[in-house]
Amino acid sequence: MDLNVFKDAKIAAGKSGMTNEIKSVSVLEAFELSDLDVLNCQKTEILLTGFLGARKEVDRQCQIVKKVAEKGCAALVVFFVGDIVKKIDGKVLKTADEEGLPLIIMPKGIGYSEAISEIMDRVLYGDNFRNSLISNTVFHLLNFEKHSNFQSAVREAAINNEFQVILLSEDFNPIFTVETRHKVKLADAIRQGKEKNVEAETNKTYTLIDVDGALTYWGLVNIGGEKYYMLIVDNEDSYTAGEITKLAEIIELAMGMWKYTPERDAKSEFIKALIRGNKSLAYALQDEAKIQGSDIVCVFFSKGFRREKESQVFAEFEKQTDLEIMRITEEDETYGMILNTVDDGNRGVQQSDCANLFATLKEDKTARIFHVTGLNGIEGAGDAYKLISESWTFVQNVFPYKRVFTKYELTLVNNCINIQIQGGFVKKNYVELLEPHKGKQLLDTLETFVLDAGMNSSKTAEFMNIHANTVQYRLKKINEMLGVEITGNRVIPGLTMALALKRLERAVS
Repeated sequence: MDLNVFKDAKIAAGKSGMTNEIKSVSVLEAFELSDLDVLNCQKTEILLTGFLGARKEVDRQCQIVKKVAEKGCAALVVFFVGDIVKKIDGKVLKTADEEGLPLIIMPKGIGYSEAISEIMDRVLYGDNFRNSLISNTVFHLLNFEKHSNFQSAVREAAINNEFQVILLSEDFNPIFTVETRHKVKLADAIRQGKEKNVEAETNKTYTLIDVDGALTYWGLVNIGGEKYYMLIVDNEDSYTAGEITKLAEIIELAMGMWKYTPERDAKSEFIKALIRGNKSLAYALQDEAKIQGSDIVCVFFSKGFRREKESQVFAEFEKQTDLEIMRITEEDETYGMILNTVDDGNRGVQQSDCANLFATLKEDKTARIFHVTGLNGIEGAGDAYKLISESWTFVQNVFPYKRVFTKYELTLVNNCINIQIQGGFVKKNYVELLEPHKGKQLLDTLETFVLDAGMNSSKTAEFMNIHANTVQYRLKKINEMLGVEITGNRVIPGLTMALALKRLERAVS
């Protein structure tokens, strides 16, 4: 039960038999009770089942438990409870207790292959594992006479044992790479890691991801109190998940013995410099981060996303386009940058791709995205982050029904903030534009029509939960009071600013 795959499993019955020795594992799926007659179970054998042939028949499940116990099996492990068998009935548990058969219920999300792999790792190798991998790696990692640093030692260990190692920052930027074969494209491996959500899945046992036929394993390591991801590639499909986990533990221990300190994450530092408005530092970091200002297509800030969902959407976006997403994430907040990865990239198409990305993200109704697309190098990216940081809180008050905010909404609100702060003649001019609209109903209708509904009377009616004819009547009254057509090209800019300023003033007062 100390195997990782059994970490969240429950010993539901038959605890008296938990000292039984395990030497083999089999899968049992009986559809007829007579099928059990051919069962030739060893006393040291553990059986895995989902009760597929008796999913709704409690009595038959009891008979299966009794027969397995009679055959002398060491334990019965039940999978897919809640999906196939809705729950294990008390009668089944009682039968297992009476027969002294350990009955273990596995958590959702765990399949037969994972359990078989870990059980057989322990049976075959115990805690020693294969000498060809572990002892060889230890030999090279601890050869302090030959190697001057950890990087040199782990490189030779990887070459001699046919594996690759990549250390990534918490934001999935490569910090250190040992490539012993170019069968796996690093960018593809990282993208699939994000798509498979290794952020949520990674635990003590490394997560296996097949990248175009190459087996890659992902896990967490802690270096100096900082979280990193370690990606290990098994070049020849030579090792088990348990061996890779042991290998990773040894590499992590060696880091401590060599007092290895990872290089800084230049890409994350580049973004942080721009967020802080430190453009000179961003210029200094661009070569180390391998980013050209001309490659920056868009910068964005998102809030309220489920991290795993956002990662999956980003990974799919990178797969479908010639664009790369670089980001730093803290809980449900992400600062990001979208980069062009081809020299002859069409900016018009790229900006359209970004718009499609944000449209996909806004399907999550709890999230908000603030972006500036179409930039002029590092200067433009720094100015865009400044615009976002100054406006994102307030823009939600002015446009409460929107989930994606572009540079146009952000600029409008940023101008409102400046007018609000400065006050005086300019603010007075905008306030006076709304003076003819004395009635609250008319002003609310005008606000909704202009700021929320995109000057669509049907949508205005939906937002306000009133009849469309009522909206038309009120808009007509507003036109009469103002003395102009409110949708006119020369009228709407000033009116929009005045209404946004009024909403902002209400929100902050």
